[in-house]
Amino acid sequence: MIPASTFKGKRVALFGLGGSGLATARSLMAGGADVVAWDDNPDSIAKAGGEGIHTEDLRYIDWRAVHSFVLSPGVPLTHPKPHWSVGLARAEGVEIIGDVEIFVRERRAHAPDCPFIAITGTNGKSTTTALIAHILGVSGRDTQLGGNIGRAVLTLDPPKSGRFFVVECSSYQIDLAPTLDPTAGILLNLTPDHLDRHGTMQHYADVKERLVAGSGRAVVGVDDSYCERIADRIERAGSPVTRVSKRQPLVHGLYAEGSRIIEASNGATREIVDLAGSQTLRGSHNAQNAAAAIAACMAVGVSVEEVRAGLASFPGLKHRMQPVGRRGHVTFVNDSKATNADAAAPALSSYDRIYWILGGLPKEGGIASLEPLFPNVAKAYLIGEAASVFAATLGDAVAYEISGTLTHALEHAAKDAAADPLPSTVLLSPACASFDQYRNFEVRGDAFVANVAALSGITMLVDVPTGGK
Repeated sequence: MIPASTFKGKRVALFGLGGSGLATARSLMAGGADVVAWDDNPDSIAKAGGEGIHTEDLRYIDWRAVHSFVLSPGVPLTHPKPHWSVGLARAEGVEIIGDVEIFVRERRAHAPDCPFIAITGTNGKSTTTALIAHILGVSGRDTQLGGNIGRAVLTLDPPKSGRFFVVECSSYQIDLAPTLDPTAGILLNLTPDHLDRHGTMQHYADVKERLVAGSGRAVVGVDDSYCERIADRIERAGSPVTRVSKRQPLVHGLYAEGSRIIEASNGATREIVDLAGSQTLRGSHNAQNAAAAIAACMAVGVSVEEVRAGLASFPGLKHRMQPVGRRGHVTFVNDSKATNADAAAPALSSYDRIYWILGGLPKEGGIASLEPLFPNVAKAYLIGEAASVFAATLGDAVAYEISGTLTHALEHAAKDAAADPLPSTVLLSPACASFDQYRNFEVRGDAFVANVAALSGITMLVDVPTGGK
């Protein structure tokens, strides 16, 4: 845990007592703050009280005595309308911050030179974050990974000289971190997302820009117009920028040329790595992720040789285009994190001869946008509530069956792929939420892995989760 010593002796109000909120309250108390916390959920209040955290309805506290207000990132700050607690804090001019802001203040106070890489973007940030942490870890560096992936940032070990922090940041977390100042900050891409919480695409982009604008080295993917303009603004302001592209050569920066990642500088180019043999970094989207990871790692002193070693041994992100098993010429891939069509597109574009398991609780737009990728699908196996709607979209373009459950779909897909003389992939990439049949996409992915492990003659590439099929 990181004790929030920069708040010692200060009264801090906190709203939101989920996992990160509890971690934040513990950190503040360990640092000597006077914490008063609340939540809209009585069960969360009871749990916090059981841990000795002082709980009190924030509607009735004296806000004039409050130094800082810590808001959970899941609670609306601006849209569709500010949470009632935000209005109370603003009425008394109390700063509103989140756990990432507390972390950056602790780093500045105790180890301002310890390397800190922060990652954001609409798509790819979890893979990029995990990849950076892997490269740093296998190179022997003391590495802490957290934020919007894995552990809450304040549960990490405290900042100290030589300790590297790799922190994934959502737009909600950035909005609550006004002095965010990573050594290297990554903005991968921007497409419409979370507009219910940000109001407009421009506001969403403005929030994301703050992460790289405050960075010692900004690493920006420039394949969309929003990010291209952001890179230009940061550079005009006099800050160093490394541009990254998966689509086009660059005069300065890193770009993908097929599976090769090329570094360009002053007219000269060199190949950093060829990802052709990687099973966990397939596709142009992963070329962008890898290029951004390379740029950030090199910005904090990692050598090209160390980067190459890390890329070669990267095991992939769980539930995201994750090869989990192999039987003969058939590979089984867990892409359960693909909860909408856009998220499923990278996997469908990265494999040939796909036996595709999809379905669940459908999102707006369904899978119509994936039609250009249907030729890569040998057969589809439809599960969950979306089955009949998706069957209508597939029509005559793709052979399909309505399997109903994941267990039946995998059984039939494995059998059909085994009978196919060509190398093929059994792919779980649902393009749907899981909630009609599973608690979350992680449980769905674990169920897929467990079912793959139960097949005869399978060679597993990952550990089998406990808890059954």
